[in-house]
Amino acid sequence: MDVLTKIRSLQGERDWTDYKLAQEADIPLPTLTSVFARNTTPKLETLQCICNAFGLTLAQFFLEDEKIEVLSETEKEMLQVFRKLSPKQQKALIDVFTE
Repeated sequence: MDVLTKIRSLQGERDWTDYKLAQEADIPLPTLTSVFARNTTPKLETLQCICNAFGLTLAQFFLEDEKIEVLSETEKEMLQVFRKLSPKQQKALIDVFTE
């Protein structure tokens, strides 16, 4: 996987300039500019900041053939509650929402 191409792709999806990405990632613009100018993979800490800006984990960033689906905080909370339910309760809840 070409990390820089992936970053550019994610920027394009959001119509973000390098300046906007640097702001959202809370990294200095010269750091980001240097990475692209030298065509080098960013340091792990920098890549983590970039992933955070895009709302992705590092694992999600490196997924290639699978759809990346980012959950909102509400969706995460719902999933946590759902997982604590018994199988019978889970089925009942699904039945309520699919009727």
